[in-house]
Amino acid sequence: MIEQQRNTAPACCARPTGPPPVLLLAGEPESARAARRFVREFIRYHVPGASDDYVETVVLVTCEMVTNAIRYGTEPGDSMRVTLDADHARTQVEVQDPVRRRPRPRPESKKRDRGRGLIILDALCTAWGVIDTPLGKAVWSEVKAP
Repeated sequence: MIEQQRNTAPACCARPTGPPPVLLLAGEPESARAARRFVREFIRYHVPGASDDYVETVVLVTCEMVTNAIRYGTEPGDSMRVTLDADHARTQVEVQDPVRRRPRPRPESKKRDRGRGLIILDALCTAWGVIDTPLGKAVWSEVKAP
């Protein structure tokens, strides 16, 4: 018996709607801007009704994580991956880079204009951490929805 061709793809193969949860970035300073745009688009689509303050908090957290990955987790020609998972209760951000060196807090200093990324994560996230991956590390954080 000849089977009729389906007009729609099976559920397992259906195309996802909205912005994808993963963004690949070059290890360059310009990538921080692309990450901010990606987060805004993703959250506005996947968490409708999220407040502007919440969106901008996740944007700031992501930007700090990407900036740290650019400065300390990549070398020229390297890339990194940003992965988001969001719902009405929280947003999880993960930034994976190819260097195993783990982030470490630095003492606060009024003389340096850098070194505040982990302080920002401590202040804005309910949790954050580092996971070793086969080809580097992934720094993750979770921002609770208001």
